This record gives sequence, structure tokens and C-alpha cells, in this order.
Amino acid sequence: MTIIPNELAGHGAAAAAVFLLAGVIKGVIGLGLPTVSMALLALWMPPARAAALLVVPSLVTNLWQTGPRASFMPVLRRIGGMQAGVVAGTLGGACWLGVPAGAWASVALGVALLAYALWGLSGRQWHVDAARARWLGPLVGAATGLVTAATGVFAVPAVPYLQALGFERDALIQAMGISFTTSTVALALGLMVNGGYPLAVAGGSALMLLPALGGMAIGTWWRRRLPVAVFRRCFLAGLALLGAYMVAHALA
Repeated sequence: MTIIPNELAGHGAAAAAVFLLAGVIKGVIGLGLPTVSMALLALWMPPARAAALLVVPSLVTNLWQTGPRASFMPVLRRIGGMQAGVVAGTLGGACWLGVPAGAWASVALGVALLAYALWGLSGRQWHVDAARARWLGPLVGAATGLVTAATGVFAVPAVPYLQALGFERDALIQAMGISFTTSTVALALGLMVNGGYPLAVAGGSALMLLPALGGMAIGTWWRRRLPVAVFRRCFLAGLALLGAYMVAHALA
């Protein structure tokens, strides 16, 4: 019924290892599962088919990242305006731009992530207080939505903004999970309107959910045992690597 089982034939263990590794990275720094998975899966399968494998693992791991329930509502209240902006920007952008595309847009996003990460590693930080967050959050969300519609990437400017809100380590991971889930659902709805969402392969994608969840559990366990300073360096280094990969992949 789908192309996925054929792609996994003879490569099932390798694909599972890819999602295990990508899940570990996401568990530690809160993002990166689609990028890592695409980079490695594309070594032996067409990118479109690799992307089909990502549908369920990406959505479910983002949903998992929205926990724990006890802190969900306090975090959501702080970023609720941003989420409304994400939905409006993504759906509006999807109707305007169609399916995500554009190598130069990916280059620009990669450069922005790399520059932000290097700036953060230099010891400088950007802070947004509660008063500014009330009006800045929806604007950042709308900008993130437009970027998502254009490129399929959820990180800019959402991740730098969320970090600037001053969340503690686990709350930052949760906030990114909420934002990424909102972006994923909004983008899927936008693509469905355009006839671009591959519903037929969603069932096959579920085959890679278990290793992704297992990897994320390992990464979460590891993250909670890292000192705060080490976690911050890992987080920023992960953003830098993600940005560098986006630039290199787009220019290749």
C-alpha cells in the first residue's frame, strides 16, 4: 500500500539506528530529529521517501516533548500569543506560497541559526520581559509561521525567542515541543489544503516511531543529568550544527 516497507527492506536496522540517534539528539537539545534523520536516510533513499518516514516520528516526539502535564498550562500561557501567530502565519503562508520550497531561504535560515548560536556561545544573551512578550510573541509566531510555510523549518525565529524568555532547562524543551507541535499541525493542514500532504505513507512512517521514542527517552535521561552550563553549550552547539548543515545541504 505504501512505498515505505520496500524502502526498509534490507535497511530496516540502519533506518532504526538513524531514528534512535536522531531521537537521542532531540531528547538532549529539544530539536533536530527531522534534520538528522533526513541527512542520514538520504544516503541510501530518495529525499522524498526519507521525508515520508519522518511524518509520524516527528509529530509524536514533538507531542511527547510537550510534557509533563503539570507544567504544560503555565508554559502555554506564556507562549499562547506566539502559538496563535504561528497558526495564522503558517496557514496564511501555505495559502500564499504553497508547499515549502526555496534553497536560498534554507541558506538564510541556516546562517541565522549559526550566527545566533555563535553569539550565544560568546556568552551574550537576549532577554524578553513579560511586557514585551505580550506583543512580541504573536509577531514572532507569525514570522515563524511564514518561515515554516516557505521552508518547512520551525526553528527561526521561534527558538531564539523562546530562549530569550528565560525558561528553565526543562521548561525551554517543553516550550519548543509545544511550538513545534503547533507548527507541524498547522503546516500539515496548510499542505492538505494544497493537496501536498502524503497521507498515504503515514502508516509506514509509524514503523520508525519506536526507535525514535526510545532515542528520545535516552536523550531526556541524559539531558536531566547534564549541568546547566553544559546543557546550554550543547543546545547552542546543536543549533550551530543544524544551521551549518542547512547551509551546506542547500548549497550542495
